[in-house]
Amino acid sequence: MRYILSILTVLFFTSPAFAKDRFLDIQELTTQSGISVWLVEDHSVPVISLKFSFKGAGSFVEPNEKQGLVQLLSNTLDEGAGDLDSHDFQKVLSDNSISLSFSGGRDNFSGSVKTLTTHKDKAFDLLQLALTKPRFDAEPLERMKQANISRIKQSMTQPNWMAARLMNDIAFAGHPYARNSGGTLSSLPKITAEDLRAFIKRELSSERLVIAISGDITATQAILDIDKIFKALPRIKRDQLFLPLKLQNKKSVTLFEQPIPQTIIRISLPGIRQSDGEYYAAKVMNHIFGGGGFGSRLMETIREKEGLTYGIYSGVSQMAMTEIFSISTSTKNETAKQLVSLIKQEASLLKETPITEQELTDAKSYILGSMPLSLTSTNALSSIMISLQLDNLPATYLDTIDQHIQAITIKDVQTVAQRLLNFDNAITIFVGQPKDIAPTQTITKLPNVE
Repeated sequence: MRYILSILTVLFFTSPAFAKDRFLDIQELTTQSGISVWLVEDHSVPVISLKFSFKGAGSFVEPNEKQGLVQLLSNTLDEGAGDLDSHDFQKVLSDNSISLSFSGGRDNFSGSVKTLTTHKDKAFDLLQLALTKPRFDAEPLERMKQANISRIKQSMTQPNWMAARLMNDIAFAGHPYARNSGGTLSSLPKITAEDLRAFIKRELSSERLVIAISGDITATQAILDIDKIFKALPRIKRDQLFLPLKLQNKKSVTLFEQPIPQTIIRISLPGIRQSDGEYYAAKVMNHIFGGGGFGSRLMETIREKEGLTYGIYSGVSQMAMTEIFSISTSTKNETAKQLVSLIKQEASLLKETPITEQELTDAKSYILGSMPLSLTSTNALSSIMISLQLDNLPATYLDTIDQHIQAITIKDVQTVAQRLLNFDNAITIFVGQPKDIAPTQTITKLPNVE
């Protein structure tokens, strides 16, 4: 296995996107109007990927009574702009094989363009038009509202979505993160075209931009194109909106009863930030505990040995204002209590007993070996550059991951397990009809849906 990973890594590092002494040859550029952009050139294929985010322009800044505004904005920006109505705008995209999309998260509003080099100018013109002269015509706006309402109604029948919705409401109680970023059945109809235009004017400022380009474009051309696309945006400086958020309702067990044969289980614990000195140890620990698929301890014990679930996974994740260590799984109603008990047993074992040298070696090999394989397209390259910028990490960050991971010891893994796997701080959600559990609260109606 190590030999295969070594060969793949060697092949990958011969790509033009990689400098001899760097993991990624990221160029940090500044346009004439002062906009920053990161670029990875790769002229091996005639494709360009541009990704950008407006940092701090996510759903957490939308009004409570207009939940889903950012979601709706992401749906309608490419539904007509300038002199092109929805049909004509989409036709130009299709005729030129241009992929243009927008997305709204809790923290940021983002966009993406992927195009052949020969259609670059057309693609960038359409993006500039969408950002500066969107139409928000009545028909596409209403169509997208109804599509989102249908999505919510469909989601209300899905236990996994119910569990995620409940976890957001409970873990982030009293904070905008608790709201439904996809909108509610009552809030979406209230959103108007003027609301969308006002949000763009107020929040989509060039001062918030982070931009990444990868593919068949030179630095000189990228600088010119970025200014052409974005320089007309408003330049509004805002104070930092991201304030640390601690998870709420720790030590809680919430039940949402549903007439289904299996119970969905979600557990959230306080997590760890990427800037934390123990972050790399946490990555290794998570892989061993539940993040490594069929090689993880949770999967080995709870699926393979006990046969209680088809899958169980843990993960380390972060948003701008908080970080979470999460565990997700499902099981028969009759075995929900037993399964949670086994999760806690495996956590205790990891905290109390050092892992083996082989477990450490295998985890390191997987983490480091999978990194190059996840960056084999122009889209992937621009995505990682955006992520680094949003997390306030340097362009050289990837160059040091190998030495950080390799430096992790058995003791480091045990130490971070003792820090993170503290189930006294757990927020636990059950959706189903689990037997013999003792919830601290029972929910009869999903919040932020209707």
